[in-house]
Amino acid sequence: MPYVSTNPANTSDVVTEIELGTSRTFVEAARRAKAAQRAWARVPAPVRGQVIGNIGRLVEANFEPLAQLVTREIGKPIAEARGEVREIVDTCDFFVGEGRRLYGHTVPSEMPDKQLFTFRTPVGAAAIITAGNFPVAVPSWYIVPALLCGNSVVWKPAEYSAASARAFYDVFQAAGIPAGVFEIVFAEGSETFDGLEQSLREGLVDKVGFTGSSEVGVRIGELCGRHLQTPCLELGGKNPMVVTEDADLDLAVQGALFAGFGSAGQRCTSLGTAIVHESVHDEFLTRFVEAVSTATVGDPTGDVLYGPLLDEKFALAYEKYLGWIGEHHTVHGPTGRITDSSPRNGFTGENGFFYHPAIVSGVRADDELFLQETFGPIVGVMRYSDLDEAIELGNRPGYGLSCSIYTTDPDKAFRFRAGISAGMVSVNNSTSGAEAHLPFGGNGKSGNGSRQSGVWVLDQFTRWQSMNWDYSGTLQKAQMDTLAIEADLDFRLA
Repeated sequence: MPYVSTNPANTSDVVTEIELGTSRTFVEAARRAKAAQRAWARVPAPVRGQVIGNIGRLVEANFEPLAQLVTREIGKPIAEARGEVREIVDTCDFFVGEGRRLYGHTVPSEMPDKQLFTFRTPVGAAAIITAGNFPVAVPSWYIVPALLCGNSVVWKPAEYSAASARAFYDVFQAAGIPAGVFEIVFAEGSETFDGLEQSLREGLVDKVGFTGSSEVGVRIGELCGRHLQTPCLELGGKNPMVVTEDADLDLAVQGALFAGFGSAGQRCTSLGTAIVHESVHDEFLTRFVEAVSTATVGDPTGDVLYGPLLDEKFALAYEKYLGWIGEHHTVHGPTGRITDSSPRNGFTGENGFFYHPAIVSGVRADDELFLQETFGPIVGVMRYSDLDEAIELGNRPGYGLSCSIYTTDPDKAFRFRAGISAGMVSVNNSTSGAEAHLPFGGNGKSGNGSRQSGVWVLDQFTRWQSMNWDYSGTLQKAQMDTLAIEADLDFRLA
């Protein structure tokens, strides 16, 4: 079945057309990856690190074409697209060295003439399924460490970012990865799920990594659990930003602007609700509304805060979220699609999925707008009276990916960190913006506690194996044949 990927800023611009596979396509790719994995694992880890280094250099050599393609295909502003491509390079640079640091341990034995060892071993064949809002950076978080650790990979990217995914795959292939070690499959979601289910049943997949919605993540988790596997799940977020009474309000507004509306609010780490102390609520809201009203929305190849929504299906979903605005809310500015009849500062959004930025105040703790992820350019604002209340509100939706607090009081910063359930906490910074050497991931509806990036992701793509080597020439039984040294435990000083 063909799929046409178009430019969301100009839907008449066809970026690529691909043929979608079936569940069988996925299974066949998994079978090839499984067959190729053992030989790849036998390649010394420092040499696998050299391949990762090759990938980084090739991405640098193709930096601008890849960034431009990302902007054209998903509408991400070019500055952000360049940052995304840079993140692949940063990830590769980090993991080059890890090829020489896949350390195990030598452990002392309780018995003589015996040595104990631990080793990191590859998991096997990994199935990686990613969303298209970060079509090249997020896949690198999975694929680079998975390959470095000696695993093979079957990657299913989002259809609406197919051209970016193909370019990413081609660059990786040019780095010297052996045939079968890295496979790409384009398929619709239900076919992918069926293929994954069959692959797990046949023992072709040993690890699943998934980035996407919480709803699909639950299904992936259930499927993997039936096969005694723990997936790496990076899911949605409803990320709070707490603004305290002592905050630098101008800085808080800058953070809210980027966190709420960068990438058109289409990040899992995008700001969901600004929870603002009652004493500065009105002033913060006035400044925030002013900053948003003057921000540029438009052609993503230029200097804009954000461009279009990713694809028509995301535009339709976002219009549903706008329907959650109730009578008790106050909406600051126009909402909905930017058109000739509803322009934004002269911009009409012709042929694209462009939407007005929405700030909604008067949000309550039982609102759908507060409790559910809203993947698009909308931010809620609400009041709080003391920090414990703010922490409770931040935890209430049940997500736990990212959060931030704006304060000049270290006590508030550390109390917030200790009480909030999010996997990532920012102080006087945006809810968005991950560095390649820090653990990335969430809790609750945002994930199952698995982490990506940095050394922490190694635990996703390796398993610990222990070995004991007894060279005593006799059978020594643990806990039974151990040497006991007698002590006079009744001794007391006079």
